[in-house]
Amino acid sequence: MSVRITINGAVKRYGDLTVIKNLDLKVLPGEFFTLLGPSGCGKTTLLRMIAGFNSIEDGDFYFNDKRINDLSPSNRNIGMVFQNYAIFPHMTVRKNVEFGLKNKHFPKDRIKPQTDQFLKLMQIDALADRMPHMLSGGQQQRVALARALVIQPDVLLMDEPLSNLDAKLRVEMRSVIRQIQRDVGISTIYVTHDQEEAMAISDRIAVMNGGVIQHIGTPQQIYQRPVNTFVATFIGRSNLLKGEIKVTGEVAELTIGNYRQVITNLNPSFLHNQSVIVSVRPEEFLLTEAGEENALTAVVEDLVFLGSSTQYFIRLEDGTEAVMVNESTLDKPHQVGSQLALKLNAQKINYFSQDGSKNLLAGVDDGMGQEDMR
Repeated sequence: MSVRITINGAVKRYGDLTVIKNLDLKVLPGEFFTLLGPSGCGKTTLLRMIAGFNSIEDGDFYFNDKRINDLSPSNRNIGMVFQNYAIFPHMTVRKNVEFGLKNKHFPKDRIKPQTDQFLKLMQIDALADRMPHMLSGGQQQRVALARALVIQPDVLLMDEPLSNLDAKLRVEMRSVIRQIQRDVGISTIYVTHDQEEAMAISDRIAVMNGGVIQHIGTPQQIYQRPVNTFVATFIGRSNLLKGEIKVTGEVAELTIGNYRQVITNLNPSFLHNQSVIVSVRPEEFLLTEAGEENALTAVVEDLVFLGSSTQYFIRLEDGTEAVMVNESTLDKPHQVGSQLALKLNAQKINYFSQDGSKNLLAGVDDGMGQEDMR
């Protein structure tokens, strides 16, 4: 049931507008792979090209060694789950799930047992005789997922399937989808613009922007070592500070205003004096003793209590606005107007070229080599 999906040089145009630009991609057998990016970045367009719903202007699409460019959607053996569920309102839950089997002329004596298996897998067997209007959003999504999987497709494609659900149900359903995908072992491509959702369910993520893949990697790789400032700011929250790297011999030192910090993990190719962008996630600011000479100074302008932590909106001495997160177990939480002395977590922060296009740290990989990361 699991196949390798390979895309070489994909191009999609609408008139003079090129939406997908010479894109290469490999999805491993049984992998849960997510296309993540802002609205209009091309992720749904690419998914529909894989499904056969959009034409392909250039490039080659393969399931294992089989080129699928010229195959109709019905001959690609895919399961598709849409944003709006797309279940038939005039059919019961059972008949919705049976539909694909009957459409594929599945042996009549095997339709009921096959349907029962996937109704139970999705925990909706007790709802088999209900009509769709009697179901909650989460239940309808389970029906859509059962209908997609019951035909035992080679590939499961999911286009923002949770976007119509409330926040609590989204969290519940993403766990269901991830567990079912693992149980079935099917190669899955999932489209979303929700970063937290992508991080929670994916084996690997491709971050897209403007029809181009920016970075492919595991959730940890993309969060901890983004390849450029677009990825750094799109995945989670990141403060971008202006700094200077000064190199003396083999020693590199970061300078931000009066703050100095030795850099030990710079890529040797970038070991020279230069202006840089320093990416600091809210949790990567470290509080230090007030009055310490080598520290960034900041003032708290606002704060938000989040339960396990407090989010502080701060302004650095040079006027840069930033966000810091600190544990809410502090005996004396900082108040608006409080002055802070901060250092940076040297092992966590990232350094980018002045134009934001390159991460300057050693060992950063954009994932375009497509090797098996598992």
